[in-house]
Order: sequence, then structure tokens, then C-alpha cells
Amino acid sequence: MDERDGQAEAASERNGASGVRSVRRALDILDLLSEERPVITLREITEATGLAKTTALRLIQTLEESGLLWSRPLGYTAGPGLWRWAYLARSQWEVPRETRKVMRDLADRLGETVNIFVARDVSRICVAHEESPHPLRHVVDVGDEQPLWAGASSKVLLRDASQTLLRRIAASSPHGDAHADRLRAWAEEAAHRGYAVSSSEWDEGLTAVAVPVTSRSGKVIASLSLSGPSQRFPYEAVERFATELAEAAALISAQGFNHPLSQGR
Repeated sequence: MDERDGQAEAASERNGASGVRSVRRALDILDLLSEERPVITLREITEATGLAKTTALRLIQTLEESGLLWSRPLGYTAGPGLWRWAYLARSQWEVPRETRKVMRDLADRLGETVNIFVARDVSRICVAHEESPHPLRHVVDVGDEQPLWAGASSKVLLRDASQTLLRRIAASSPHGDAHADRLRAWAEEAAHRGYAVSSSEWDEGLTAVAVPVTSRSGKVIASLSLSGPSQRFPYEAVERFATELAEAAALISAQGFNHPLSQGR
């Protein structure tokens, strides 16, 4: 490689790095939007991101041209391009209607929040939830990510986990490498009992009961859980909840539960 080729390659790398930074900054701006803050001002953008006003305006203009931001009198809101993406994501990621019905019936009958979690690397992600009718309830939003080193759903999802994965999960936990043995013991106990229970392992004062959702081959592909304040989960209730959850999970499994995150498991 001669000197000119080297200079051209260095310039290309610099341009690539600059492009990545611009994309990251644009995503940071979009990430400021939420249900609680559907409109953001230029001042809020610069204060939250630390961007110079001219840089922020340039990124905003690009996002507007792409339909990802929409200018309003009070600031900027989500553009129609995001709606198209959201519609596509919903069609791909939302669980089947029959699964939601099983979950809703369960939440109404048992009075607690029902969630479906799917494992992804060292975390578990909520892909569906139905909230408890109680004012005091456990709230998990679709897309929320929680660690696999704690919780009833984790114990269920780790049934077929390799020792290598368990060590990686343990290393990401506050308990250290020795936690891998505990994770294996939890997973084996859950497999033996058919369900798992956790109390204040992830959220203080929260108890959860979880059972596996399986593929047609019998492999665990998701967890179906019930969660709420610990005072509403006495021992006798836990046993009843586990039975009801197992029946619901069997129905969901028989319906052929499928989700992009569960593929390959």
C-alpha cells in the first residue's frame, strides 16, 4: 500500500466513525421521546444530549426529512415514518391474539400481572403482558429487559442452558462466578417441580411464579409468569397459581407459540 492509499483508507475510517457518531446522536434525540414527553424542544435536546445547537439543528433537519420527527409549534414530536416502523414492528413482534386472550383471562381470574419472557443472551425480555386489576400491582412493559441471574422466569428459562452461558450470566451478576452453580440448581429444581418461585430476588417486595412455555419438541422457548406484591402470594396461593399457570402455558404451547426472540431456542 502506497502513501496515498494509506491516506485514503484513514480518511475513509474517519468518515465512517463520523457517520456512526451521527447515527448515534440522531438515535439519542429520538430516544428522548416517550409517552410522558411526546414533544421535545430544541433546548431540551441540547441539554439532554450535550450537542451544540447547530449540530442538533442539522440532525433534527435530517430526521424531519426522513419523516422520523415532526415539527410542532411547541417543539418536535414523532413523525409519520416512525408510525410505519412501529406498525411493522408490531406485526412482527406482537404475540398471537389467542395467546393474549389466555393471558388476559388468567390476569382477570387470578388478579395479578401476567407476563411472557423470552431469553436473549444474559437477559430476559418481556414480549407480552397483561396487568393486574389491582391498583397496587407489578408493572412490566413490553420490551423491558431484566437480567437472567434472578427471578422465577429466569429459573424456568435456564433449564437447557449450557454451563458456559451460566458462567457468563453469573459473571454479569453482583454475586460473581460462584453464582453459576446456584443458577444450575435453581433451573434443575424448577424443571423437577414444573414451576419456579422467586421473592424479592429482583424487585424488593415482589413475588413471582413462572412456568415454561415449550415448543412442539418440548424445548423451553419462553416463560409464563404471574407477579405481584409478596403479601398476596401466601404459600397456598402459590400452589394454586402454579397449577393455573401450567394449564395456561400448556394451552399456549399447544397453540404453537412463536416469537422472533424465541426462534433458535
